[in-house]
Amino acid sequence: MQVVSRRLRVRRTLSAQLLALQLLIVVAVLVVVGALSLAQSSATFQREQGLRVQSAAENLAANPTVRQLLPSAQPRIRSGLQGALDSVRAVSGLDYAQLTDTDGRIVAATDPTRIGETSADEGAGARVGRSWTGLAETSENTALEPGRSVQSQVPVLGPDGGIVGVAIVGREYPSVWSRLAQSTPDLVIYLAVATLLGGVGSLLLARRVKRQTMGLEAGEIVDLVRQRQAMLEGLKEAVVALDPKGTVLLLSRSAHDMLGLGADSVGKQVDALGLDDRLERVLRYPSDDGDQLVLTGDRILVFNTVPIEESGRIVATVTTFRDRTELSEVESKLDISRTSSTALREHIHEFDNQLHTISGLVQLGEYDEVERYVDGITEHRERLTSAVTDRVADLGVAALLIAKIGAAAARSVSVELTEDSSLRRADDDASRDLCTVVGNLVDNAVDALLEHGTPHATVRVTIAQDETDRVTVTVADNGPGIADADVDRVFDQGWSTKGTSTDGHGFGLALVRVVCRRGGGEVQVRTTVTDGAENDRWTVFVATLDVPSRAHEAASAGKER
Repeated sequence: MQVVSRRLRVRRTLSAQLLALQLLIVVAVLVVVGALSLAQSSATFQREQGLRVQSAAENLAANPTVRQLLPSAQPRIRSGLQGALDSVRAVSGLDYAQLTDTDGRIVAATDPTRIGETSADEGAGARVGRSWTGLAETSENTALEPGRSVQSQVPVLGPDGGIVGVAIVGREYPSVWSRLAQSTPDLVIYLAVATLLGGVGSLLLARRVKRQTMGLEAGEIVDLVRQRQAMLEGLKEAVVALDPKGTVLLLSRSAHDMLGLGADSVGKQVDALGLDDRLERVLRYPSDDGDQLVLTGDRILVFNTVPIEESGRIVATVTTFRDRTELSEVESKLDISRTSSTALREHIHEFDNQLHTISGLVQLGEYDEVERYVDGITEHRERLTSAVTDRVADLGVAALLIAKIGAAAARSVSVELTEDSSLRRADDDASRDLCTVVGNLVDNAVDALLEHGTPHATVRVTIAQDETDRVTVTVADNGPGIADADVDRVFDQGWSTKGTSTDGHGFGLALVRVVCRRGGGEVQVRTTVTDGAENDRWTVFVATLDVPSRAHEAASAGKER
């Protein structure tokens, strides 16, 4: 019940917020409209009333009675001037009118208290022949409330054509509150209509927002975003989401780290992130082949891209991927162990045959022949083992080479370790990396020879280590070589001589490059022709990496002590 009430409260809050926002906008608009309306009404009043007061002042100044009596008029002495003023005021409906002589003294006015006053400024322009119409202060020239008025001042011409005085007519300028009171009914109507429209609009908007947010309210959306962010931060697997146009919608922290992308990658086009073409294709287009392996930098990543559909159309693609570098190295080591196990089984089978031979010779009583036979077997084994161990002090690499030599011999391929090879004993991590490089290069060479049925198939291996612990592994085979067009692709992930792999194979050479780069080196391939004979072609892989030896580490530790 508490959850339900909370949801209802959140929903009411959302609607109330939208309604309050609408009302705030309506009030702001009404304030602006009111201000504009007041300004417009002020300008209209001044324009219309200015014409009225000017016409009234001109009529008053042109009145024959005024022109006749004004030159001899005296303040507070009744004459026909007061009747003329009252007549003009009654006809025009204006608020005040007055007549002054040439000295600025008021001789007749609708405000009796001002008769006899003198103002040097009032009507000064009209006294020199200039009519004037505009705004004037009413606090000093009328008995009206302090404020402004629209006033017109027109010179009065006597019978001889000279200026004998000034006719002044004015209309009180309504105050802001008066004008606001006049427009209040309209504003109230506008406010009511706008409030009704705003309320209906806010309710409709709230319903639309609910539909677009799948019924989730604002607080729930915030909680969902936080939960999603926490989930993305906690996922070990990387996640990337793209829209159909290739725009990055979502990118987890692990995806940033694995792909080496910047924090501002979200919102950009995937083709603007500097990714290679294969990685871009994997991110944008789902594949029916399941997981796809991609080499990026010094990592081997496994990707899985799925489309997100809505109403029968793809609205996004979501890709999850993880780092398979360590797993690939483990698989390589397991393959090496598998090769060694196969070689041991072959040796066991060979030993069985040899024991049967010895048993038969014993039964025949050929004891001298038994001794010669055993000596020959022992000499062959010692010669094979010493050919490797005399040059390779690292036990892991030596055991690998012996196993590879035996396994290749069983498949009619000769694997030879050259006499100029030399390798000191390496530390455990370096030894495993070196086994990965040697094992994959030798397997690649043997597979290439067997695939093309090369006669007298031979693989030559050279392992050389200099004083700086830089190891160079050279593996050459007399197979058909690599086409010039494929030299740059041979280390691409998933590529093999049989074409691009989609089942997880073809990553041996790619893994070799990863290991070499991680060890501060590189791997290259070239094709050579010896003695100018086109039929004596050799494909040569050269891998370099730093392999710290145990002796070197011990010496360094002794110096530190």
